[in-house]
Amino acid sequence: MRVHEPWQASLSLGFENDGGVTRLVERRHAGPLRVQKPLYPEGTVLCHAILVHPPGGVVGGDELRIEARVGAGASAFLTTPGAAKWYKANGRVSSQRVQLHAGTGSSLEWMPQETIFFDAAAVDLDTRIDLSGDAVYIGGEILCFGRTASGESFNAGRIAQRTAIRRNGRLIWFEQGAIDAGGGAMRSALGLHGNTVCATFIAAGRPLPADGIAALRECGAGMNAGVSQLRAVVVARLLCDSSESARRWMTRAWQVTRPALTGREAVVPRIWNT
Repeated sequence: MRVHEPWQASLSLGFENDGGVTRLVERRHAGPLRVQKPLYPEGTVLCHAILVHPPGGVVGGDELRIEARVGAGASAFLTTPGAAKWYKANGRVSSQRVQLHAGTGSSLEWMPQETIFFDAAAVDLDTRIDLSGDAVYIGGEILCFGRTASGESFNAGRIAQRTAIRRNGRLIWFEQGAIDAGGGAMRSALGLHGNTVCATFIAAGRPLPADGIAALRECGAGMNAGVSQLRAVVVARLLCDSSESARRWMTRAWQVTRPALTGREAVVPRIWNT
């Protein structure tokens, strides 16, 4: 039986403000990572880019590297066309490195669709965001442990994750952790508490006013959700057992937060509805 040779894939994007129009001025790729043409469903100030991984799934040993730079005064929204699937490790760890840079007066939104970890996946995720001046960052992730819709649980494997946000070189948010399948973190009240889906929404910009925090908390009313604001960083989380519920919650959180930080209404991308 032929063993799959790991993919080494990378994608680098650059956005600049050209007289009030955000243009995709740089795109370099190696391996199976691509970006579709620039889209402007909300007008030319904000450029949408859809990142595509043609194989449709990540196999043990694959490495994905994504980098995006948004220049001063530009605005970019990055998403994906569907769920990311991380398959069985086969003895090798897969990884994804995301490095995002946003210049003064810019906004950068990183809102991929959900990530599904198949049973026995071994994955290392690393996300780093560098902000300059008053740049705004909005990001979200939905992690699904096992294909519960297919009756599959996450019984073996390990997921490690790190997220760091810096403004003008100063660390303003950092978290890291690891989930071992069947381990205490999956059952503990300090971890997943028996849930199979974890969603995290992070926004870094100006502090949200009290009514904004209240509206954000209302998004998770009746759900296992929480919201914290640490100076100019807002973090909201949800634990549940449904990726659809998590996606609805994430969309509502984004719709509440985006106008407050960017002055721009949150228009749901068509790709999220396909």
